[in-house]
Amino acid sequence: MERKLLEICNRQIEREAYSSNLYLAMATWAETKGLEGISQWLYAQSDEERDHMMRFIKYVSERGEHAVIPALEKPPIDYGSVKEMFDEVLKHEKFVTQSINEIVAMATELNDYAMLNWIQWFIAEQFEEETSVQAVIDKLELLGDKNLYLFDRDIMSMRGEH
Repeated sequence: MERKLLEICNRQIEREAYSSNLYLAMATWAETKGLEGISQWLYAQSDEERDHMMRFIKYVSERGEHAVIPALEKPPIDYGSVKEMFDEVLKHEKFVTQSINEIVAMATELNDYAMLNWIQWFIAEQFEEETSVQAVIDKLELLGDKNLYLFDRDIMSMRGEH
């Protein structure tokens, strides 16, 4: 594996780990607000991001390289509203999509066809992530921040199969 590609994969390991912690922090915020469904959605999202990190770690190792396990920045722990929080989720998912796209661009530049084949799963996953979060935001815009009881009860049914 080219050194530049190894560096960008290790950067992605850090970003996926941070994503997991970010959603974990959001889940605990929602839980303290009595939003059990939203917290479950975010806990599941956190687990999924950890899985993404593990996929990168294993891929780097399978390529005969050393995956770096990062120290992480503390994520925000408070949000003004559920809608504000999900706006942050969408913003973060778009950031991760851009990061995956940078890996694709570098793999293309380096003619690393194994990476290009492997990374396709993440391209599809990020499209699904953004679409799923946008659907949540669309529902929240219909509701406003009041009357979240039914939304909180039903949010897990909005999770796509990842």
